[in-house]
Amino acid sequence: MWYLCLPHFLKKLNMSKLAVVAFGGNALLRAGQKGTIDEQEANAYNASKNLVKLINRDYNLVVTHGNGPQVGNILLANIAGSKQYGIPEMPMDISVAYSQGFIGYLLEQQLRNVLLEDDLDRDIISIITRVLVNKDDPAFKNPTKPIGPYFSQEEAEEVMKNTDFIFKEDAAGRGWRKVVASPTPLVIFNRMSIEKIAREGHIVIAVGGGGIPCFYVHENKLQGIDAVIDKDLASALLASQIRADKLFILTDIPKVCLNFNTPQEKTLDRISIADAKRYLEEGQFGEGSMAPKIRAAIHFVERSGKDTIITETTLLGVDNGGTRVTIV
Repeated sequence: MWYLCLPHFLKKLNMSKLAVVAFGGNALLRAGQKGTIDEQEANAYNASKNLVKLINRDYNLVVTHGNGPQVGNILLANIAGSKQYGIPEMPMDISVAYSQGFIGYLLEQQLRNVLLEDDLDRDIISIITRVLVNKDDPAFKNPTKPIGPYFSQEEAEEVMKNTDFIFKEDAAGRGWRKVVASPTPLVIFNRMSIEKIAREGHIVIAVGGGGIPCFYVHENKLQGIDAVIDKDLASALLASQIRADKLFILTDIPKVCLNFNTPQEKTLDRISIADAKRYLEEGQFGEGSMAPKIRAAIHFVERSGKDTIITETTLLGVDNGGTRVTIV
Protein backbone atom coordinates (compact mmCIF):
# COMPACT_ATOMS: atom_id res chain seq x y z
CA MET A 1 0.00 0.00 0.00
CA TRP A 2 1.18 3.53 -0.80
CA TYR A 3 0.97 4.67 2.82
CA LEU A 4 3.55 2.07 3.85
CA CYS A 5 6.08 4.03 1.79
CA LEU A 6 5.17 7.35 3.40
CA PRO A 7 7.62 7.18 6.36
CA HIS A 8 10.49 6.46 3.97
CA PHE A 9 9.39 9.35 1.72
CA LEU A 10 9.20 11.75 4.67
CA LYS A 11 12.57 10.59 5.95
CA LYS A 12 14.08 11.21 2.51
CA LEU A 13 12.67 14.75 2.44
CA ASN A 14 14.08 15.47 5.89
CA MET A 15 17.48 14.17 4.80
CA SER A 16 17.46 16.25 1.61
CA LYS A 17 19.80 19.18 1.38
CA LEU A 18 18.37 22.68 0.93
CA ALA A 19 19.78 24.94 -1.77
CA VAL A 20 19.00 28.51 -2.69
CA VAL A 21 19.51 29.13 -6.42
CA ALA A 22 19.74 32.77 -7.48
CA PHE A 23 18.91 33.43 -11.14
CA GLY A 24 19.79 36.78 -12.63
CA GLY A 25 17.14 38.80 -14.45
CA ASN A 26 19.27 38.26 -17.54
CA ALA A 27 18.65 34.52 -17.26
CA LEU A 28 15.12 35.30 -18.44
CA LEU A 29 15.73 38.33 -20.62
CA ARG A 30 19.10 38.36 -22.31
CA ALA A 31 21.07 41.21 -23.82
CA GLY A 32 19.96 41.87 -27.38
CA GLN A 33 16.51 40.35 -26.94
CA LYS A 34 13.34 42.41 -27.27
CA GLY A 35 11.75 40.97 -24.16
CA THR A 36 8.81 39.17 -25.74
CA ILE A 37 7.02 36.57 -23.64
CA ASP A 38 8.09 33.89 -26.12
CA GLU A 39 11.75 34.80 -25.51
CA GLN A 40 11.35 34.86 -21.75
CA GLU A 41 9.42 31.58 -21.68
CA ALA A 42 12.15 29.88 -23.70
CA ASN A 43 14.81 31.24 -21.38
CA ALA A 44 12.83 30.17 -18.30
CA TYR A 45 12.41 26.67 -19.75
CA ASN A 46 16.14 26.30 -20.39
CA ALA A 47 16.95 27.55 -16.89
CA SER A 48 14.43 25.11 -15.40
CA LYS A 49 16.01 22.17 -17.25
CA ASN A 50 19.20 22.80 -15.31
CA LEU A 51 17.42 22.98 -11.95
CA VAL A 52 16.40 19.33 -12.35
CA LYS A 53 20.08 18.39 -11.99
CA LEU A 54 19.96 19.63 -8.39
CA ILE A 55 16.69 17.85 -7.68
CA ASN A 56 18.28 14.64 -8.92
CA ARG A 57 21.15 15.31 -6.49
CA ASP A 58 18.70 15.27 -3.60
CA TYR A 59 18.34 19.03 -3.10
CA ASN A 60 15.19 20.78 -2.02
CA LEU A 61 15.03 24.14 -3.74
CA VAL A 62 14.32 27.78 -3.12
CA VAL A 63 14.66 29.72 -6.37
CA THR A 64 15.26 33.46 -6.35
CA HIS A 65 15.52 35.69 -9.39
CA GLY A 66 16.59 39.11 -10.56
CA ASN A 67 14.35 41.58 -12.32
CA GLY A 68 16.70 44.26 -13.62
CA PRO A 69 15.65 44.12 -17.29
CA GLN A 70 11.98 43.52 -16.49
CA VAL A 71 11.45 46.19 -13.84
CA GLY A 72 13.22 48.72 -16.06
CA ASN A 73 10.79 47.93 -18.86
CA ILE A 74 7.85 48.23 -16.44
CA LEU A 75 9.03 51.71 -15.45
CA LEU A 76 9.40 52.76 -19.09
CA ALA A 77 5.89 51.44 -19.82
CA ASN A 78 4.65 53.47 -16.85
CA ILE A 79 6.11 56.64 -18.34
CA ALA A 80 4.68 55.93 -21.80
CA GLY A 81 1.25 55.12 -20.37
CA SER A 82 1.25 58.24 -18.24
CA LYS A 83 2.17 60.50 -21.14
CA GLN A 84 -0.12 58.95 -23.74
CA TYR A 85 -3.15 57.91 -21.71
CA GLY A 86 -2.87 59.67 -18.36
CA ILE A 87 -2.48 56.39 -16.48
CA PRO A 88 -0.98 57.10 -13.03
CA GLU A 89 2.64 56.04 -12.75
CA MET A 90 3.34 53.32 -10.21
CA PRO A 91 6.21 53.69 -7.71
CA MET A 92 9.24 51.42 -7.70
CA ASP A 93 8.03 49.07 -4.96
CA ILE A 94 4.82 48.38 -6.90
CA SER A 95 6.84 47.82 -10.09
CA VAL A 96 8.99 45.29 -8.22
CA ALA A 97 5.81 43.54 -7.06
CA TYR A 98 4.56 43.47 -10.68
CA SER A 99 7.81 41.85 -11.78
CA GLN A 100 7.70 39.27 -8.96
CA GLY A 101 4.25 38.19 -10.08
CA PHE A 102 4.86 37.75 -13.77
CA ILE A 103 8.39 36.31 -13.48
CA GLY A 104 7.14 33.92 -10.80
CA TYR A 105 4.40 32.80 -13.16
CA LEU A 106 6.88 32.27 -16.03
CA LEU A 107 9.20 30.21 -13.84
CA GLU A 108 6.35 28.20 -12.31
CA GLN A 109 4.94 27.35 -15.73
CA GLN A 110 8.23 26.28 -17.26
CA LEU A 111 9.37 24.44 -14.14
CA ARG A 112 6.11 22.49 -14.21
CA ASN A 113 6.69 21.61 -17.87
CA VAL A 114 10.19 20.34 -17.09
CA LEU A 115 9.04 18.36 -14.05
CA LEU A 116 6.34 16.67 -16.14
CA GLU A 117 8.90 15.73 -18.79
CA ASP A 118 11.13 14.19 -16.11
CA ASP A 119 8.26 12.44 -14.31
CA LEU A 120 8.80 14.48 -11.15
CA ASP A 121 5.95 15.62 -8.93
CA ARG A 122 6.56 18.71 -6.81
CA ASP A 123 4.36 21.65 -5.99
CA ILE A 124 5.79 25.01 -7.08
CA ILE A 125 4.84 28.02 -4.98
CA SER A 126 5.68 31.66 -5.77
CA ILE A 127 5.72 33.92 -2.72
CA ILE A 128 5.45 37.67 -3.16
CA THR A 129 8.27 38.62 -0.84
CA ARG A 130 8.80 41.85 1.08
CA VAL A 131 12.20 42.77 2.49
CA LEU A 132 12.88 45.25 5.26
CA VAL A 133 15.39 48.05 4.60
CA ASN A 134 16.52 51.15 6.48
CA LYS A 135 15.07 54.35 5.00
CA ASP A 136 18.26 56.14 6.10
CA ASP A 137 20.52 53.70 4.25
CA PRO A 138 23.32 55.71 2.52
CA ALA A 139 22.42 53.94 -0.76
CA PHE A 140 19.47 56.32 -1.20
CA LYS A 141 21.95 59.19 -1.67
CA ASN A 142 24.05 57.28 -4.22
CA PRO A 143 22.01 55.24 -6.72
CA THR A 144 24.14 52.44 -8.22
CA LYS A 145 21.83 49.53 -9.09
CA PRO A 146 21.43 49.23 -12.90
CA ILE A 147 18.00 48.23 -14.21
CA GLY A 148 16.28 48.12 -17.58
CA PRO A 149 17.67 47.96 -21.10
CA TYR A 150 20.88 49.49 -22.40
CA PHE A 151 20.69 52.90 -24.09
CA SER A 152 23.12 54.89 -26.16
CA GLN A 153 24.49 58.00 -24.46
CA GLU A 154 22.25 60.19 -26.61
CA GLU A 155 19.15 58.16 -25.73
CA ALA A 156 20.01 58.21 -22.03
CA GLU A 157 20.52 61.97 -22.04
CA GLU A 158 17.18 62.45 -23.78
CA VAL A 159 15.36 60.37 -21.15
CA MET A 160 17.13 62.22 -18.31
CA LYS A 161 16.02 65.57 -19.75
CA ASN A 162 12.37 64.55 -19.52
CA THR A 163 12.38 62.52 -16.27
CA ASP A 164 14.12 62.37 -12.91
CA PHE A 165 15.86 59.13 -13.95
CA ILE A 166 19.61 58.80 -13.47
CA PHE A 167 21.65 56.88 -16.06
CA LYS A 168 25.24 55.64 -15.79
CA GLU A 169 27.51 54.03 -18.34
CA ASP A 170 28.04 50.28 -18.01
CA ALA A 171 31.59 49.37 -16.92
CA ALA A 172 31.86 46.82 -19.74
CA GLY A 173 30.99 49.45 -22.35
CA ARG A 174 27.63 47.93 -23.31
CA GLY A 175 25.77 51.21 -23.04
CA TRP A 176 23.94 53.33 -20.48
CA ARG A 177 21.39 52.03 -17.95
CA LYS A 178 19.09 53.61 -15.43
CA VAL A 179 20.41 53.31 -11.87
CA VAL A 180 18.40 53.31 -8.64
CA ALA A 181 19.13 53.05 -4.93
CA SER A 182 20.06 49.59 -3.66
CA PRO A 183 19.79 49.51 0.15
CA THR A 184 21.06 46.62 2.28
CA PRO A 185 18.38 43.98 2.98
CA LEU A 186 17.82 43.48 6.71
CA VAL A 187 14.94 41.02 7.16
CA ILE A 188 13.21 38.64 4.73
CA PHE A 189 9.52 38.48 5.60
CA ASN A 190 7.82 35.06 5.63
CA ARG A 191 11.21 33.33 5.75
CA MET A 192 9.93 30.63 8.15
CA SER A 193 7.16 29.69 5.73
CA ILE A 194 9.61 29.68 2.82
CA GLU A 195 11.87 27.26 4.70
CA LYS A 196 9.03 25.02 5.85
CA ILE A 197 7.51 24.64 2.40
CA ALA A 198 10.90 23.98 0.77
CA ARG A 199 11.93 21.41 3.37
CA GLU A 200 8.65 19.59 2.73
CA GLY A 201 9.94 18.92 -0.77
CA HIS A 202 8.20 21.65 -2.73
CA ILE A 203 9.93 24.26 -4.91
CA VAL A 204 9.60 27.82 -3.62
CA ILE A 205 10.14 30.92 -5.76
CA ALA A 206 10.85 33.87 -3.48
CA VAL A 207 12.71 37.17 -3.05
CA GLY A 208 12.06 38.08 -6.68
CA GLY A 209 14.13 41.04 -7.78
CA GLY A 210 15.71 41.16 -4.32
CA GLY A 211 12.31 41.54 -2.71
CA ILE A 212 9.88 44.43 -2.41
CA PRO A 213 11.68 47.07 -0.34
CA CYS A 214 9.76 48.40 2.64
CA PHE A 215 10.53 50.24 5.87
CA TYR A 216 8.86 51.14 9.14
CA VAL A 217 7.30 54.60 8.95
CA HIS A 218 6.79 54.17 12.67
CA GLU A 219 6.27 51.22 14.97
CA ASN A 220 3.78 48.73 13.53
CA LYS A 221 3.42 50.50 10.16
CA LEU A 222 5.26 49.32 7.04
CA GLN A 223 5.47 51.20 3.76
CA GLY A 224 7.14 50.59 0.40
CA ILE A 225 10.07 52.70 -0.75
CA ASP A 226 11.62 53.49 -4.15
CA ALA A 227 14.57 51.12 -4.51
CA VAL A 228 15.68 47.80 -5.98
CA ILE A 229 17.47 45.52 -3.53
CA ASP A 230 20.39 43.56 -4.89
CA LYS A 231 19.05 40.10 -5.70
CA ASP A 232 22.24 38.25 -4.80
CA LEU A 233 22.61 39.89 -1.39
CA ALA A 234 18.93 39.31 -0.59
CA SER A 235 19.33 35.68 -1.71
CA ALA A 236 22.37 35.28 0.56
CA LEU A 237 20.44 36.74 3.48
CA LEU A 238 17.52 34.40 2.80
CA ALA A 239 19.88 31.41 2.45
CA SER A 240 21.49 32.12 5.82
CA GLN A 241 18.13 32.77 7.53
CA ILE A 242 16.60 29.48 6.31
CA ARG A 243 19.77 27.50 7.08
CA ALA A 244 20.43 26.47 3.48
CA ASP A 245 23.20 23.96 2.81
CA LYS A 246 24.41 25.75 -0.30
CA LEU A 247 23.91 28.96 -2.24
CA PHE A 248 24.20 28.94 -6.02
CA ILE A 249 24.63 32.36 -7.66
CA LEU A 250 24.14 32.16 -11.40
CA THR A 251 25.72 34.48 -13.92
CA ASP A 252 26.68 34.42 -17.59
CA ILE A 253 30.22 33.06 -17.22
CA PRO A 254 31.30 29.60 -15.99
CA LYS A 255 33.75 30.82 -13.32
CA VAL A 256 34.88 33.93 -11.53
CA CYS A 257 37.91 35.51 -13.18
CA LEU A 258 40.74 37.76 -12.16
CA ASN A 259 41.81 40.41 -14.71
CA PHE A 260 38.58 39.69 -16.56
CA ASN A 261 38.58 40.19 -20.32
CA THR A 262 42.32 40.94 -20.47
CA PRO A 263 45.29 38.88 -21.73
CA GLN A 264 46.08 38.15 -18.04
CA GLU A 265 42.64 36.67 -17.34
CA LYS A 266 42.70 33.82 -14.81
CA THR A 267 39.75 31.65 -13.79
CA LEU A 268 39.26 30.68 -10.15
CA ASP A 269 38.13 27.18 -9.19
CA ARG A 270 38.07 27.92 -5.46
CA ILE A 271 38.41 31.07 -3.39
CA SER A 272 38.43 31.72 0.36
CA ILE A 273 36.44 34.61 1.76
CA ALA A 274 39.71 36.25 2.84
CA ASP A 275 40.99 36.21 -0.75
CA ALA A 276 37.58 37.31 -2.01
CA LYS A 277 37.71 40.39 0.25
CA ARG A 278 41.23 41.17 -0.91
CA TYR A 279 40.28 40.94 -4.57
CA LEU A 280 37.30 43.23 -3.92
CA GLU A 281 39.60 45.83 -2.35
CA GLU A 282 41.90 45.57 -5.37
CA GLY A 283 38.97 46.35 -7.67
CA GLN A 284 39.11 43.02 -9.48
CA PHE A 285 35.34 42.77 -9.78
CA GLY A 286 33.03 45.22 -11.54
CA GLU A 287 30.35 46.90 -9.43
CA GLY A 288 27.71 46.33 -12.09
CA SER A 289 28.53 42.66 -12.53
CA MET A 290 30.66 40.38 -10.33
CA ALA A 291 31.31 42.48 -7.21
CA PRO A 292 27.76 42.16 -5.78
CA LYS A 293 27.90 38.38 -6.31
CA ILE A 294 31.20 38.11 -4.45
CA ARG A 295 29.82 40.19 -1.56
CA ALA A 296 26.73 37.99 -1.43
CA ALA A 297 28.89 34.86 -1.40
CA ILE A 298 30.96 36.26 1.48
CA HIS A 299 27.78 37.16 3.38
CA PHE A 300 26.42 33.61 3.17
CA VAL A 301 29.69 31.79 3.83
CA GLU A 302 30.53 33.93 6.87
CA ARG A 303 27.11 33.40 8.45
CA SER A 304 26.62 29.74 7.59
CA GLY A 305 30.05 28.19 7.18
CA LYS A 306 28.66 26.57 4.01
CA ASP A 307 29.88 27.06 0.43
CA THR A 308 28.63 29.34 -2.30
CA ILE A 309 28.96 28.35 -5.95
CA ILE A 310 29.15 31.09 -8.60
CA THR A 311 28.66 29.75 -12.11
CA GLU A 312 26.50 29.75 -15.22
CA THR A 313 23.15 27.97 -15.44
CA THR A 314 24.36 25.03 -17.54
CA LEU A 315 26.90 24.02 -14.86
CA LEU A 316 24.35 23.61 -12.07
CA GLY A 317 24.92 20.29 -10.37
CA VAL A 318 28.09 19.57 -12.36
CA ASP A 319 31.08 18.31 -10.35
CA ASN A 320 33.72 21.07 -10.07
CA GLY A 321 31.45 23.40 -12.02
CA GLY A 322 31.84 27.09 -11.27
CA THR A 323 33.84 28.88 -8.58
CA ARG A 324 33.46 27.62 -5.02
CA VAL A 325 33.65 30.32 -2.31
CA THR A 326 34.60 28.77 1.02
CA ILE A 327 35.26 29.78 4.63
CA VAL A 328 39.03 29.14 4.26
